[in-house]
Amino acid sequence: MKTAVSVPDDLFHSAEEAARRLRVSRSQLYATAIAEFLDRRQTHAITKRLNAVYSRRHAKVDPALQRAQLKSLDKDSW
Repeated sequence: MKTAVSVPDDLFHSAEEAARRLRVSRSQLYATAIAEFLDRRQTHAITKRLNAVYSRRHAKVDPALQRAQLKSLDKDSW
């Protein structure tokens, strides 16, 4: 799909330089940038929804599980 967009001159020049440095076309650079932007937005939205769901309840760790986790730390060689 072809499209036309307006960007500030300094951003355009930075994008041109990045495309040359990365050895990709301008179209590929813009497509990658948009895809990454949308992916981050989607990930952020999912995280926000999960936080909303899990913030409704107080997190409680099973005492036996907590003891097992603490015991395993002693054996770890950091």
